[in-house]
Amino acid sequence: MSPRRNAPRRRRGPQKPGEGESSFVERVLGGERRESGPDGDWATRRVSGAAASKAYRCPGCHQEIPPGMPHVVAWAAYGDGDDRRHWHSSCWDRRTHRSVRHPRR
Repeated sequence: MSPRRNAPRRRRGPQKPGEGESSFVERVLGGERRESGPDGDWATRRVSGAAASKAYRCPGCHQEIPPGMPHVVAWAAYGDGDDRRHWHSSCWDRRTHRSVRHPRR
């Protein structure tokens, strides 16, 4: 049997207000999120694997998102939603860290 742990555990994360906060601002509106970052303002929605019924092409890596894979749908926050794009979740999270890549033709 292992000894009981009485010492309080150390806090993991920011110790001071403002420390460790990202530059992105996010608000949640129902299932829709509003994100503001260095690449502009976006409205996003997470799509579960069960709800993903079609294949899409990710604009971040230009690979296919197969049916059944969870992903992110993003569009301009103040647009009409006609510019919606389906992204891999990891590609969306890293979109501001990569250079522009054009699809192979």
